[in-house]
Amino acid sequence: MRAAVVLALAGCGSSSATTQPVDAYIDLDAPAHPGAGPGGGLLDTLDFAVVGDSRPANIDDTANYPGAVVQQIFSDVEAEVPHPAFAVTTGDYMFASTGGLQAAPQLGVYLGARAAYSGEVYPTMGNHECTGYTDSNCGPGGSDGDTENYQQYMAKLVAPIGETRPWFIEHVAATDGSWSAKLVFIAGNAWNQTEAAWLDLALAEPSTYTFAVRHEPHYSTTAPGVNPSTELLAKHPFTLLLTGHTHSYAHVAAYKEIIVGNGGAPPNTGTNYGYVIVARQPDGTLQVTSYDYASHAIVDQFAINPDGSPVVAN
Repeated sequence: MRAAVVLALAGCGSSSATTQPVDAYIDLDAPAHPGAGPGGGLLDTLDFAVVGDSRPANIDDTANYPGAVVQQIFSDVEAEVPHPAFAVTTGDYMFASTGGLQAAPQLGVYLGARAAYSGEVYPTMGNHECTGYTDSNCGPGGSDGDTENYQQYMAKLVAPIGETRPWFIEHVAATDGSWSAKLVFIAGNAWNQTEAAWLDLALAEPSTYTFAVRHEPHYSTTAPGVNPSTELLAKHPFTLLLTGHTHSYAHVAAYKEIIVGNGGAPPNTGTNYGYVIVARQPDGTLQVTSYDYASHAIVDQFAINPDGSPVVAN
């Protein structure tokens, strides 16, 4: 259940405090509807996909948008057994100039390809949904304002899931009450003090599993929200950080992080396109599997506990 929380936040350049409303989730009740939808939902199993970075190689090159690759990836996700209850995407759905008119057409291609998967998709904002620069900052109070890219992203990817800001939380829980999970979506390129205060509260909520989702990985520190959100993550327990930005797949165990950026954007050398499936096991551990999109071969697989620590084989 949502509740309005009022926080006193220090005003920039001022010794006085300003009062800003922050929407926070005080209790962890998932929406009562079965299956994943706006806000989350009740699930029989926790099984979801992660796909990231699905943009063309060159700016405004909508004609060469990697729609066929994106469609194949989401077709693979659709064919997974058990069927993933939802998918998480890690950002960069376009490569469009902010003064041009290619953001909407590129998102149109993306959404048409993504439709190969029938489940709910929760998006993360990337730097290309601002200006394209890693250090860009859009949205309320952002130095780059509401660019065309940002406006199209909010209208076509965020609004359809019932959210009004680029940072939000989705709650899912077991239909039998045996576990709960929250997915905390961090907008590292729409960072402000309201988001920081909200994130601190959101991460503090009790849940069996906590997944933080941010476009830039821990080392992309020029993104405005990376260092401050990393500091907040260090204060709270979490299961796994899901990021993209780098056009490859990697498991960074020291940061409890997987980088999933091989979703159609020009891949790094030696990387093929693919996706990740996160699946809860009967004992409560999570199995994380990275797949090649063409061969469906397993690229990497590991198991973690709800606190993100590795499962130690007996």
